[in-house]
Amino acid sequence: MTDLWEAQREALGAFIREQRLRADMSLRQLAGVTRLSNAYLSQIERGLHEPSVRVLKAISDALNLSAETLLAQAGLIEAITGSDRDGKPAGSKPVALATEEAIRGDERLSDDQKAALIAVYRSMLGGLPAKSAN
Repeated sequence: MTDLWEAQREALGAFIREQRLRADMSLRQLAGVTRLSNAYLSQIERGLHEPSVRVLKAISDALNLSAETLLAQAGLIEAITGSDRDGKPAGSKPVALATEEAIRGDERLSDDQKAALIAVYRSMLGGLPAKSAN
């Protein structure tokens, strides 16, 4: 379970970094807008710290993302509601989850590459409806 949470933090951090760069913001600029320290934001982006919902909200506001998008990336939407974004029970395994598991299991990729690939994959899925693998 620890590996899953670690991978989730890394994927969230990579997603936040990707969105910050897309917004053409430096870490310092994001820190100024969110009123968080550069060091703390850097730890979040590197997957070393799990941010609170309040911090995720501040980051989503600063990056013009919906809070739901960031909460879903953090895995909190499913954890809070007990269901995925389509309202299916959390126990059903969407195709996206199976794909992410395949990425995590690929020994040819470094941990950083896995986190970045998962973040990009999730951002591309965005508003697409999830399909169940079952």
